[in-house]
Amino acid sequence: MTDSKNQVTRRGVLGTGAALTALAGTGVLARTPAMAAPSAATAGGLPVDLIVNGTRHQLSLDPRTTLLDALRDHLHLTGSKKGCDHGQCGTCTVLINGVRKNSCLSLAIMRTGDEITTIEGLGTPENLHPLQAAFIKHDGFQCGFCTPGQICSAAGMIAEAKKGMPSAATEDLSAQQAALGPAEIRERMSGNICRCAAYPNIVAAIRDVSEGHTG
Repeated sequence: MTDSKNQVTRRGVLGTGAALTALAGTGVLARTPAMAAPSAATAGGLPVDLIVNGTRHQLSLDPRTTLLDALRDHLHLTGSKKGCDHGQCGTCTVLINGVRKNSCLSLAIMRTGDEITTIEGLGTPENLHPLQAAFIKHDGFQCGFCTPGQICSAAGMIAEAKKGMPSAATEDLSAQQAALGPAEIRERMSGNICRCAAYPNIVAAIRDVSEGHTG
C-alpha cells in the first residue's frame, strides 16, 4: 500500500476502498458488533403499556422509540405509514384519545394509558367505517399509501368540527357547526398530503360523511 514507510499511495487508498465496498456488499460489515443497531435491551429497554384499538399491550422499548415505530415494528400494525418522519405529510396519523396526532412525532413511552386508534381499529372489511366506505365510493385514493392517515385524520377532523372547534381559516363557529364545505375541509385537512393528487375525491368522500351520507 505504500512506496515508503510513511507514504500512502493512491493505489493503496483505492484498493482499501474497493475492499470495504466488497465487504459491505456481502453483508460482512453489517454483521460486525460495532455496526449493529442497538436493541431495546442494550439501549435500556423500559416497560411501556399501550392501549391500541381497545387491546392493552405490554412492551419493552428503547425510550427513544416513536409511537409509529412501536405500532409498525413491535405490534405489526402497518396501516400507519412512515412518510416524511418529520410530521409534515400526515401519513402516520392516528387517533389518540379521539384526537388526531402524527405518531412519528410522539414517543411511545409518553402514550402509556392513552387510547390509541389506528386504521385497523376504525373498521373491518366486513364492517367498514363510514369514511372507509366513502373513500371507496368516491375513489378517494390512487396508490393508497396516504389513505390510512387521510381517513384517521378525517375522523378526528369531523369530531373537531362537531365540537365547534374553529379551523385556522375562520373563527365563525356558526359556520363550523353546519355541514363542512369543500374549502373548510381542505383547510382542516391541509396537514395530510396526497402525492397522487386525489384531493377532489378525498374532499367529496369527507363531505359525504360530514353531511351524514354514509350509504
